[in-house]
Amino acid sequence: MQRINTYLAKHLWAQMLLSVLAASVLIMLLFPGRSFLLVVVRTAVMSVGGIAVIAAARRKEKRASGGSTDRMVALDRKLRKGDVPSDPQEREAMRGLVEQRLHRTRHRVLAQVGLTVLVGAVIAATALTAGPQQTVGFTVLSVVFLGWCILYGNRQHRRLHSMRRALSADMADQRH
Repeated sequence: MQRINTYLAKHLWAQMLLSVLAASVLIMLLFPGRSFLLVVVRTAVMSVGGIAVIAAARRKEKRASGGSTDRMVALDRKLRKGDVPSDPQEREAMRGLVEQRLHRTRHRVLAQVGLTVLVGAVIAATALTAGPQQTVGFTVLSVVFLGWCILYGNRQHRRLHSMRRALSADMADQRH
């Protein structure tokens, strides 16, 4: 599993391809009877904006961590495990990555609430305009997706704060 995670972290195109395929399969399950090829093409076209946003965020993270994809992936792995880097340059790169991610997620609670309201409105609109299969399917998907987003987001936020504290404590120890 670690090798798959590393591969996907290094190759953004693979993440995007898998996301488009997964979304297309989900659309086919919720709305059967459509051409899979047309669904894939439409999903890919509709995903272009999201891909651009993710690519821009990725460039910022690479810059904050020292400019290399391999270094960013290694730092991200250490961040997930809670390993504080011992090398001073690596510590500085980790500090930059942590600060950049904390800055980027500073409005996460408001975003989570807004996403929940938006998804609730879409579920209500689906219930009014589509059949019960689509409404139930979309509701189950939404509950699972929002639950995962909130739990994983909170966990990642705690990791970032823990790493920031660890890096700050070590910096304070070095001054004394």
